[in-house]
Amino acid sequence: MRKKILALLAMLHAAAALAAVDVNTARALDLDGMKGIGPAMSRRILDERKKGQFKDWPDLLSRVKGLGESSAAKLSAEGLTVNGESFKPAAAKK
Repeated sequence: MRKKILALLAMLHAAAALAAVDVNTARALDLDGMKGIGPAMSRRILDERKKGQFKDWPDLLSRVKGLGESSAAKLSAEGLTVNGESFKPAAAKK
């Protein structure tokens, strides 16, 4: 029984790691599928990304209207990353 529980936990952890969505490689469908991002927000993200990839979270927050530290923290908790990095509130204050 213990092995089954450990195996289940390992699978859940692996699934969570695969659920990460990087803002620089995500498709509209990937972004829309995230809790907290709707079609309008994903369109704004993709429109800004066409101008150049996002360097980091502060770059994303400064370029995409409607994204702030609070929403960035929530989206990061849902699996959104910028260049593989999760949001860290202090990072936005560079």
